[in-house]
Parts: sequence; structure tokens; C-alpha cells
Amino acid sequence: MTEEQVILVNENDEPIGTMPKMEAHEKGLLHRAFSIFIFNDKNELMLQQRAADKYHSPLLWTNTCCSHQRVGETNIEAGRRRLKEEMGFVTELKDVVSFIYKAPFDNGLTEHEYDHVLIGYYNDNPNLNKEEVESFKWMTLEEVKEDMEQQPELYTAWFKIIFDKFYTHLQKVAI
Repeated sequence: MTEEQVILVNENDEPIGTMPKMEAHEKGLLHRAFSIFIFNDKNELMLQQRAADKYHSPLLWTNTCCSHQRVGETNIEAGRRRLKEEMGFVTELKDVVSFIYKAPFDNGLTEHEYDHVLIGYYNDNPNLNKEEVESFKWMTLEEVKEDMEQQPELYTAWFKIIFDKFYTHLQKVAI
């Protein structure tokens, strides 16, 4: 099986090539990604706990789902594909905001992503892919914010960045 390719982009999100995912993370090169936030009708966010065998950030809590677009996929198509693969369900998604972030990890890898934040709504429990996801839980944004302040080490770097940067925006779309 060939390694997943990521789409390298410039600071305007214009594609400039592709590269194996691990190589892009080793070199810290800017590439396209997405982060999904799923809310229920109680305005709770579905969080996932990453699987123990993930190559970085194992067992940390994060947003509902994240990954990388494939060549030829829209942000929404990629989000729907990966949501089904990881969380076992599909729902409508909306591309609400994007930004660039860089987060180095202790293992020498660096996430340097042009991240598209996708929002959706779902009220049932997911059907978790245990190779990707250890567990899930629903929390209000206020509960996440409080827990993240008290125990930041339990959350992924990118989730903390997105949550801090877009907290007010997320509050508006959760309603």
C-alpha cells in the first residue's frame, strides 16, 4: 500500500505539489488539511480520543475528526470520507473558516497546515474505527474550555490552537 499523499500549498492555499504525508511532517512543509467539529442539538461538541497506536498525539482528545484532502477532492468531500472512515457516520458539512498553523511535536514531526474548519450536526453515537479512535464524548464548548485550561496536556496541539483562535466563532455555529 502506498503512503498517503498530502497536497502541498502556498500561503494562499494554492496547490504546489504533493508529497508523502510522513515526509511532509518530517520537513514541516505547509500542506492542506481539515478539522471537523460536529455538534448535536444540545449544542455539545463531539470529541474524539485518538487511538493509542497513532504516530503522534496518541490518546489525546481532539475535535471530532481531522485529516488531509486527496488530489481532486473538495474540502467537503474529504471531510465526509474521513468522517465515515474514522467515526462511522456521514452528515452534511459546511466549510466555515481556514487558517495556517504550525505545531512541532516531541517526536521530531511538525504539523504545518492550511487547515479548513468544517462544521456539521449529528445526534447519534458514532461507530468508531478502533484503529483510529479510542473513544468519544460530548461536551459543551464551555466544558471543553474549562477542561482545556485545567488539563491542557490531555488535548492535541491543533485542537487547542483552533479552539483558542475560533472559540467565539464556534459558539455562534453551535447554536
